[in-house]
Order: sequence, then structure tokens, then C-alpha cells
Amino acid sequence: MKKVLVMCTGNSCRSIIAEALINKYIDGVKAFSAGVKPSGKVNPYAKKVLEENDCWDDNCHSKHLDEVLDIDFDLVVTVCDHAKESCPVFPKPVKKIHIGFDDPDGKEYEEFVKTFDEIKKRLLPKVEEVLDNG
Repeated sequence: MKKVLVMCTGNSCRSIIAEALINKYIDGVKAFSAGVKPSGKVNPYAKKVLEENDCWDDNCHSKHLDEVLDIDFDLVVTVCDHAKESCPVFPKPVKKIHIGFDDPDGKEYEEFVKTFDEIKKRLLPKVEEVLDNG
């Protein structure tokens, strides 16, 4: 089982959505998410869009990077520029990619639907490609 870490700043919207989508749609991969400065909560609209698409997992929660640093990741994905810039050095070399998405936090629900669709369309194929070629 390959392991993927999705990082953003608050770990409340984009990285949570990406974690859930990877876990639902990519076989043989277990995704985790974390934030550089986690909010400590999942945005209610992020949870709603995941529930409506049968992707929600009650194990999803906002957490700090420190909680997952001991996991041996095959790939680290940053989904916001701040996380990319402050991406830490991992204990062993790990492949990293950046695919940025606008932050829907504080916006209407429709923006979360757009973010969900965009992550599904752009991030999932890239993660599969990188892991298949890794």
C-alpha cells in the first residue's frame, strides 16, 4: 500500500477533500492530510461536499504535520503555496509535487463543489501518474 500526504495550511478544506478523494478513487493508496498551521476543524462545507459525493470518512480531521511525520510516505502533495513554501524536510527523501487550488474557505458552498471537482479532475490523475512512475 502506497502512502500519500496531502498538505495545505489549515487542513480544513482542500487537503481534507484531496485526502478523501484519493482514498475513494485510487486503489492501493492510503492518503493522509495535515496542515502547516492546522485550524483544528474540518470546514462544514468541505464535509458536506464529501458526504454528498459519498467520500466522507469519520476519521478525517484537521491535524498538524507533526502527527504524521513518522509515516513513511511515497509522495507528498502540497495544494497551497504556503504549504509548498514551508514544506518540511522529511526523515527520508520523498517525492514531492505541488498542485495549487484556490482556498474556498469563507466562500459559498458552490465554491467547495468547484474545488472538489477541480481536485478530482487535476490532482487524482497526477497522483496516479507519479506513483505509477515512481
